[in-house]
Amino acid sequence: MRVFIAAIGRMKKGSEQDLVSRFQDRVIKTGKAIGITALESVEITESRASTSEVRKNEEECALLEKLPEKCVLITFDERGKRPTSREFSAILQSVIDAGTQNIALIIGGPDGLSPTLRQKADHIISFGSLTIPHQLVRILVIEQLYRAITIRTNHPYHRD
Repeated sequence: MRVFIAAIGRMKKGSEQDLVSRFQDRVIKTGKAIGITALESVEITESRASTSEVRKNEEECALLEKLPEKCVLITFDERGKRPTSREFSAILQSVIDAGTQNIALIIGGPDGLSPTLRQKADHIISFGSLTIPHQLVRILVIEQLYRAITIRTNHPYHRD
């Protein structure tokens, strides 16, 4: 299964990018044990449209254009469910068990996600009601992906 981390906005060089790279390396190495064959980052430039709704719609189109046609979509949105790390790991495992070829973990831009993209999502996950910059959300997403893999492989990284 190929995993895509798709985000609106670019990750700038620096400590945040270093942390993302570190977890990407870990996911690539440990993910093979549960069937993850590739990890790809998709970055979409923020829309410069004049209204929030138009920006979100333009960003949705740009995101979906860069992803495979058949893809399980997991979006991160403050209105989503708040699973535990074990529950997120179970979601990932169910996607793998279903024989899914591609999964996309989608992070919106400053305006969030379009309503139609949220409707297309197979799962909507929230890290809480706080507003979090997309660079930090990207770190949280890649770390939780790594954590989900370690839970599935009985690695001691995750502790209850």
